[in-house]
Amino acid sequence: MENAVVRVNQFLREQQLEVVCNEPLSFLPELDVLTVEAFPEQCDLTIAIGGDGTLLSAARAVSGSDMPVVGINVGRLGFLADVTLSNLEQQLGQILCGRYRDDRRFLLQADINNNAAAPGIAMNDVVIHAHQNLHMIEFETYINGKFLNSQRADGLVVATPTGSTAYAMSAGGPIVDVDLDAVVLASVCPHTLSNRPLVVAASNTIEITLSENNITTGMVTCDGRPGQIVEPGDTVRIERHSSQIRLLHLEDHDHYSILRAKLEWGRKLTC
Repeated sequence: MENAVVRVNQFLREQQLEVVCNEPLSFLPELDVLTVEAFPEQCDLTIAIGGDGTLLSAARAVSGSDMPVVGINVGRLGFLADVTLSNLEQQLGQILCGRYRDDRRFLLQADINNNAAAPGIAMNDVVIHAHQNLHMIEFETYINGKFLNSQRADGLVVATPTGSTAYAMSAGGPIVDVDLDAVVLASVCPHTLSNRPLVVAASNTIEITLSENNITTGMVTCDGRPGQIVEPGDTVRIERHSSQIRLLHLEDHDHYSILRAKLEWGRKLTC
């Protein structure tokens, strides 16, 4: 990671660009430090160096602005960060010269009991699950105020198309084209065989109520971060956030090619 940051800084300096970072770096002490939340006011571009998790954190921090984000992948499995270290200077140079695809992704926001003062924001998914134990939880799901179902499961994943290749896919959900305006509901280890993933319009309001019958509390987690406790009887409301995330990709970016590579769909079967 340190080597990647040094290379990016050196390349940007060679382009006569000013570079700042969101935390002090012992190996680059000359860089000025700004909080990532201040980037939209003082910077033109955010570069996230790491894996998809790093890009998710950066994207949430600049949400509500039109700040573009570029991901440089130094992780193992990356669906969002597609600039590679092996071609760093060439690929990042193309983007800086205006040769890129502008990709807009929507976010989800979640609140508990209609408390909109501090909503959780997710680019991948909002997950409702048991808190600190292996008990299943019982909950009811409503869409636009209409009852959908009641179920017992380890949890429920509500994912954007961006997050359909993350936890939702592990829970058996479908891979959704990133250009679709849709949301995936995928149960985690449901107790009934008739339970199936569901895809609904992203304009819907989804409400999950933790049943009073539960003997344990639940938790709401946004993009895998430490979440908020949900008590039996509480309702989690999930809807599309008003802002979008702006990702910059290479001109030849191909989402299906990434799926083939990451999921090994193109590998030949051998006897």
